Amino acid sequence: MNYLFVHQNFPGQYKNIVRHLVARGDQVVFLSQPNENRMPGVRLVTYRPARKVTPGIHHYIRDFEAGVLNGQAVMRVCAALKARGFRPDIVVGHAGWGELSFVKDVWPDVPVLGYFEFYYRLEGSDVGFDPDFPATVDDGPRLRAKNATSALALEAVDWGQTPTRWQWSRFPDHARRRISVLHEGIDTAQVAPNPAATFAVPQAGIGFRPGAPVVTYVARGLEPYRGFPSFMRALPAVLRARPDAHVLIAGSDEISYGRRHPSGRSYVQVMLDELGPGIDRSRVHFLGRIPYDRHLALLAVSAVHVYLTYPFVLSWSMLEAMAAGCLVVGSATPPVREVIADGETGLLADFHDPAAIADRIVEGLADGRRLQPLRQAARALVTERYDFRSVILPRYEALLAALIRGEMPPA
Repeated sequence: MNYLFVHQNFPGQYKNIVRHLVARGDQVVFLSQPNENRMPGVRLVTYRPARKVTPGIHHYIRDFEAGVLNGQAVMRVCAALKARGFRPDIVVGHAGWGELSFVKDVWPDVPVLGYFEFYYRLEGSDVGFDPDFPATVDDGPRLRAKNATSALALEAVDWGQTPTRWQWSRFPDHARRRISVLHEGIDTAQVAPNPAATFAVPQAGIGFRPGAPVVTYVARGLEPYRGFPSFMRALPAVLRARPDAHVLIAGSDEISYGRRHPSGRSYVQVMLDELGPGIDRSRVHFLGRIPYDRHLALLAVSAVHVYLTYPFVLSWSMLEAMAAGCLVVGSATPPVREVIADGETGLLADFHDPAAIADRIVEGLADGRRLQPLRQAARALVTERYDFRSVILPRYEALLAALIRGEMPPA
């Protein structure tokens, strides 16, 4: 079989399925904007939009123009592949950046499976959730226009997938009828408890093993969408209650989602300035972005792992923390509550209440032995619901095979 994957940041959500297809001997071509990631057996073809978004264009349609430019660039690469004799049996790609919009104009009869990650709404989701960033009269029309790329993709694909039931619920009724809830899966053989793990913090000259009072936090960007300010405001109480605890924070000091701080400073600097001596820098360690093997070692030594998020896309890191046997203190927001039941598979706290978050962290540090069943239950849940090999892969293969045969699966 010939598979064509499309994602602007290779490999995106497709690492596990692409590895599987390559291992079984299928040909995999992957279209992406340039980056340094590589996978053995994958033919990576890069594309670049013909130009940047028009300066000064109306901000409602800035994202849509970017999507059109991406789609045009992908279409041109597809046309070049077709001219050289390549024809995929199926195209699989992310629908959020416009890349799939014009694939059917090259291969009208090739099925296309789109990854629909998020549909923006004014109520019940990320916009207006944070009182520091209240919704404005401009947000409703802005979000309606922002969904234009997904709306075009729905017309340009044969079927869709989305990773969680809550994310699926955000889409309108007519879209949900053509979207399967199918997570990309967690490799629970690789992401597992490791009692022999060690994690060094060279800049501090210290290291940790499982059992140490270590609080961990992981996010691509240290920003409000992932609750970084709430987490930081919880730390002074945690550090006072547990003078032996260390806090390990992995992630870049930049914005992945949402708006920058009005001052122009990073949120790390803003929070350090706000909290001052309440943050003992000899015990709070900023690691920056870390390689994946270090990420797994970090989870393995965690006594309490904190995951906070707006009502938004659920991060892989939370499911990986659960698979690694972490005790997760999570925000009581819809994406988290879909997976974590308070007192059963983790501990939940109000996203907006740093004192409550601190209490749950301290509880986790104090009662590790009593709460061990929560760690075990968390890993069991991820294994039973999200394990790539035993749970996700059979469903993924069935969906791909049905689309290749020209069959539409049940919603």
